Amino acid sequence: MKIIPLSEGSFTVDGTKKFVPFDPAKDNLKDRPAGSLLVEVQPFVVITEKDILLLDTGLGFTMPDGTLQIHHNLMQAGINPMEVTKVLMSHLHRDHAGGISKEDAVLQQRFLSFPNATYIVNKQELEIALSKLSKSYAIDDVSMLAETDKLQLIESEGVIDDYIFYEWTGGHSPWHQAFWIKENNETVFFGGDVAPQLFQMKTKFVTKYDFDGKLAADLRVKWWEQGQKENWKFLFYHDIKTPVFSF
Repeated sequence: MKIIPLSEGSFTVDGTKKFVPFDPAKDNLKDRPAGSLLVEVQPFVVITEKDILLLDTGLGFTMPDGTLQIHHNLMQAGINPMEVTKVLMSHLHRDHAGGISKEDAVLQQRFLSFPNATYIVNKQELEIALSKLSKSYAIDDVSMLAETDKLQLIESEGVIDDYIFYEWTGGHSPWHQAFWIKENNETVFFGGDVAPQLFQMKTKFVTKYDFDGKLAADLRVKWWEQGQKENWKFLFYHDIKTPVFSF
């Protein structure tokens, strides 16, 4: 399998849930509001024998010419966004789901960003995202999912096309899910925001921003141990230095 990180840059985020660009060459974390976290925002493409898979969709920011940033990043990697066949969503918080759809300013209409892909989303996660009960979700980004025939709702755990395994994890958000892509004796693991950074896998601690921090910490320990035994390739959505790690 071919793995391509699609970095959208480094950002700080605090209690306001706003992602503010951060340039390590000129910015200082101490100048940001207290409690700010420094993170990368980094969807992934995984090219398999059957599919071009997109794992989460980024912030939904646009380039100066109006091109969706994740489209730009895909094209820079030699991939036409129309070629993406499946979009696997770990959860629907705005920094992971912002690129699901895009507003056309001329037509004043919103379109799916990957119209030829099937969007694979946890059923309860979509319900809570559409409920307007949390500011972690941007309803404009995800609203089209409720109307499209390109949506595949999943629950609990299962297998898609005999090689994409998914499991409801909770932890970071109530209906967060993880994915294992298994092909030709290779396993690629994407733990979304339960397993967002390499250092979190190596040091057990409970974070304040997780829905169930203890569960998330326990899952990281479990996955790290299993990944070592089975030689998984880990994809870290928020890791600034190490997007992909393997033993």
